[in-house]
Amino acid sequence: MKFIDYYKILGLDKSASQSEIKKAYRKLARKHHPDVNPNDKEAEKKFKEINEANEVLSDPEKRKKYDKYGKDWEHAEEFEKARASQQSAYGRGGQSYSQSYGEHDFSDFFESMFGGSGGFSGRSKARYRGQDLNAELKLHLRDVFKTHKQTLNVNGKNIRITVPAGIENGQTIKINGHGGPGHQGGPNGDLYITFGILNDTAFKRDGNNLYTTVNLDLYTALLGGEIMVNTFDGQVKLKVKPETQNGTKIKLKGKGFPAYKQPDVYGDLFITYNLVTPTNLTAKEKELFKELAKLR
Repeated sequence: MKFIDYYKILGLDKSASQSEIKKAYRKLARKHHPDVNPNDKEAEKKFKEINEANEVLSDPEKRKKYDKYGKDWEHAEEFEKARASQQSAYGRGGQSYSQSYGEHDFSDFFESMFGGSGGFSGRSKARYRGQDLNAELKLHLRDVFKTHKQTLNVNGKNIRITVPAGIENGQTIKINGHGGPGHQGGPNGDLYITFGILNDTAFKRDGNNLYTTVNLDLYTALLGGEIMVNTFDGQVKLKVKPETQNGTKIKLKGKGFPAYKQPDVYGDLFITYNLVTPTNLTAKEKELFKELAKLR
């Protein structure tokens, strides 16, 4: 089994921070996304590798196992049990099991354990892992504001999954063991689900931050006052400073989008004021504006 260097795929080294991993993933995912590279099999393969690397390295526990066991981090417990079993089988006075495995050598161990001939398991038939499957799930932006359940039908089989709040457009997650069936008692393959997030709201999303535009009438802009504005999860009251200019930007901290797999962590909401000039002025209003112009 070939070792895959997830750090190399993301263009990082092992000392990379979580924020560096997230930044590298977003940049590469946008570059190799199937929507940007239609009918490009190489880009599709690269996109899958990028998502697989992010799925492991963005999770501290998975990353810890990967750093120790490499590509076969998911079989860490099986490895430890199998090694202990073999050491016991040799017993005292016999040949000791002293071979050590580096991070790039675990795949060879598992090949002998599960699929190769002459492995210590003594099985006469090789076990083959099932095929990985790919599926796409389209959701609306409001659907992924909160963690919820979804049911997918893959090859005629209903699969119930949990969709974490904050998942991003184009992101792929792996569901272990829900791919094609294994052969000769081998493990099932995995299911890779790529999310397509449709945005039909008045908010633009960039990572965990949201952006929107709010219309502001001339009188409130000049004199100040209070207005009600929409956030993603309800309305809030805002105070407008006197003499607010068109294009003024304000930030509502914590009113953005939830962070992926980080409960209670939210981005910010950025609002841009769009000054609306009054129309259909009455004669009296025009006269007053003329007087105001003379004063200025």
